[in-house]
Amino acid sequence: MRLTGQSGDEVRLFLERGKPLLVGEYLRSTCGKTVLVQGAIEPVVTAIAPDWESFSKACYHLGNRHVKVQIGHLWLRMQPDHVLEDMLVLLGLSLQQGQAVFVPESGAYAGLGGGHHHSHGESHSHSHA
Repeated sequence: MRLTGQSGDEVRLFLERGKPLLVGEYLRSTCGKTVLVQGAIEPVVTAIAPDWESFSKACYHLGNRHVKVQIGHLWLRMQPDHVLEDMLVLLGLSLQQGQAVFVPESGAYAGLGGGHHHSHGESHSHSHA
């Protein structure tokens, strides 16, 4: 993977297959340099539920369609999709279009087999530009 560091220098990463990079994770290179994984700002839709029943139904229907979703307290975030957005509105959620780092849930089976388990302590706010 070829990237550009904050200093403008080119950085090349060689990573083991199948291990996802996590926002907030630090990587140590064989030459002793440290790399902080940061997410890219991208277009997102944040859906805010008025209550837990609406929120649960929204999560169920999106999960049933295998949609990548970031989940917060009575809110969820996904990549824009007008069909799914219409469904969420019908379920009673309000939508906000915006730009944010998208950090979807890794999935129920991601931790099996010795994967990455600990929390980085970051809080994912749902404020929008």
